[in-house]
Amino acid sequence: MKKRVLSGIRATGRLHLGNYLGAVRGMLELQNNAEYETLYCVVDLHAITTPYDNKTLPQNTRSVILDYLACGIDPKKSILYVQSDLADLITQLAFYFSTTITVASMQHLPTFKEKVKQYPQHTTMALLNYPILMAADILIYKASMIPVGIDQEPHLEVAREIARKMNQLYGTDFPEPVRFRTKGEYIQSLTGEGKMSKSVEGSYINITDDLEVIKKKIAKVPTDSGILGGPIPQVGGVASLFSLAYMFGGAELHQKYVQSYKDKTIRYSDMKSDVSDTIYKELQPIQEKRKYYEENPQEVDAIIASGKEKAAEIASETVRDVKEKMGLG
Repeated sequence: MKKRVLSGIRATGRLHLGNYLGAVRGMLELQNNAEYETLYCVVDLHAITTPYDNKTLPQNTRSVILDYLACGIDPKKSILYVQSDLADLITQLAFYFSTTITVASMQHLPTFKEKVKQYPQHTTMALLNYPILMAADILIYKASMIPVGIDQEPHLEVAREIARKMNQLYGTDFPEPVRFRTKGEYIQSLTGEGKMSKSVEGSYINITDDLEVIKKKIAKVPTDSGILGGPIPQVGGVASLFSLAYMFGGAELHQKYVQSYKDKTIRYSDMKSDVSDTIYKELQPIQEKRKYYEENPQEVDAIIASGKEKAAEIASETVRDVKEKMGLG
């Protein structure tokens, strides 16, 4: 049997390079491998675990679907769906899973503690249960490979723990999901601090940004870190530039600037221009494909409806099996 793959991105609007490099590239790699059955979604239920705008959520959800299709997610090869279209099944399974996990273990997760600091006035039960909902997203399809960034590893460990407990207690056959690692599993912010994130202004490049916008954003990357001639910095703006040079320009462009850095001849203005050009070169065909789907909304609607039907067929079977084994029906 094929190994099943599941990945989803929060419905926070257009995807940025962190999403593209950290998740989408891996999703495409697995989609095009005959050994895997792939399911990809927009996790709009996860989006409401932190403060959000209910008026823009539908548009943001649609935007991620368009970006998926533009990047190459193929509905003929992958099941593409919206998480809330299966909310009755996913949230039901999440509740069953919540009976196996303690409140204390959820409160001690570093990801939860970070969100509490970020949203001290919005520490809801939905936020606490975020990893359980994610486990339900994954295990409802019995997925074993998850192409996500390294920051999601604590949540995957929760999913593995739930799988083990459900199997031990009720004789289910959930796999213990593992992360599919990509080269871009952690993309540094353009500001030089932390990772690229929509919640930090000036830290990201959208995959829909044109060349002029990309050049303006890259031009602002700080380049005062490190000592020329020494090791390439691992953090900061210079590190971000070298990372993007490698991700988009490959070993050749990366090595070119590594050498000039060591020789103390590097011109950051030239490097920023080259990095901007190589980023746009990869994004331009994606943007053209996105325009096609924007102009054909009925085709997109049909893809979402078909994905919902296919995903529901798998998910319903899992929920029925869990209910029966837990003595619920």
